[in-house]
Formats: sequence, structure tokens, C-alpha cells
Amino acid sequence: MIKWTLGEVVELVQETPRVASLYLNVADWPGHLAGQHVDVRLTAEDGYVAERSYSIASAPEDRRLALTVERLDDGEVSPYLVGELKVGDRLELRGPIGGYFVWRADEDTPLLLVGGGSGVVPLMAMLRHRAKATHKAPARLLYSSRTLADVIYRDELDRLGSAGDSLAVVHTLTREKPVGWNGYTRRLDESMMKEVAWPKEQMPAVFICGPTSFVEAAATLLVAMGYAPQSIKTERFGATGG
Repeated sequence: MIKWTLGEVVELVQETPRVASLYLNVADWPGHLAGQHVDVRLTAEDGYVAERSYSIASAPEDRRLALTVERLDDGEVSPYLVGELKVGDRLELRGPIGGYFVWRADEDTPLLLVGGGSGVVPLMAMLRHRAKATHKAPARLLYSSRTLADVIYRDELDRLGSAGDSLAVVHTLTREKPVGWNGYTRRLDESMMKEVAWPKEQMPAVFICGPTSFVEAAATLLVAMGYAPQSIKTERFGATGG
């Protein structure tokens, strides 16, 4: 049984107007795999307890644990984590959790990552893990955001995508087309997926994360292209929670 432990907040990074990354020192952290998550528990003064699960954003090699959280105004946990939490505060954590939606950098097959909104968080853990590895499998990230201001990890993704180590980062914006923008400006569709995804013959490892409707649409497109359903790993979240 995974026990609850405490993590001390050592840095807060505002990624977008609604999204922040929390960097924690966890003294007895056992280590994690890229793609896993943790449970966070908050206890109010009256004893009321709220728990939520958050994907781990940091690479397994990092000494600090990073969680990236999107603030949901009607949420019970995220408004505290994004807005009230301060450096020096401590959080109750339980993890790491999950063994299905994980990727290891020693795998040789090409990597296809498809993320919608804050669904990019576990995919970022995979890309950070890959960046620190000696052997780098060819990788592609297709990342859908509402607007340019909503792109989480924008500068870091630009750096990773321009490193010249067989990683392609492709963005699509669904609600705006900024001046000078050369990425896509629409929701995922068949032509976009065919342009970005690896040919099915290369049998890539596929990870899709985002809102339920986004994940289902992306997986359906890949299956229609001939991808084997069992080769597509998905993680989804609904509109509620937080």
C-alpha cells in the first residue's frame, strides 16, 4: 500500500494565466516513471478532506518532484494549489501511481505523443526524460491548445523541438491565429494526424492525454489510419474535478 507523505514547496512557476508548476522536495520519494501521477490531499480546518490526482511533470532523473496544475474556478483543490500555495508550504502526497501510461527512454520504437490542454503534463515528463537520456528515440508531439497564451511549457518545448535530436513539436491552436503563426489553427482532424503521425509500419509507441472527447477523437483517427488499438495508450480527464 502506498503511504501518504509530505512534500515541501520550493518553487512555483506560473506557466500560463491559469496553470502553475509546483516544485517539491519529497524526502522519502521512491522515484517514479515518466507518465505516472500522484494523489494530493488537502484537509480543511473543520476536518473536510479533498483529494485529487495530478500527473507528474518532472523527469525520473530530476531531484525535485514537479506537478503542473490547471486552476478550475469551481474546483476544490486546484484554486488552492494555483493561487494560495506558497513556497515553504507542505503538501500531503501519495505516489507514484500508475503502471500503464508510462514510457521508458531505453525503448527504441518511435514515440508519438498527442496532448490536449493540460494533458501535455505527463507527456512533458516523457520528453524531459528523453532529453536526459543518452539514447533518444525519434519522437513527435502534437499539442492542441485554445490560444497561444494557453500553451503550457511553451519556451521549453521550443528549446526541445529545436535541439536537433529527432524531436518534432507541432502545435495547433483551436481558438485563434496569431500574426506570424505557422502552426495549425484548428481541431485535430484526419489530414493533420496523417501529416504528423508516424506511418503505422513504424509501429510507434503512442500516448494520448487530454479531455475525454479529445482523447477519443485522436485515438479514433489513429485507428482509422491502421494503428492497432492495443498500441495506443490513453489517459483522459473530464470537465469536472480540480
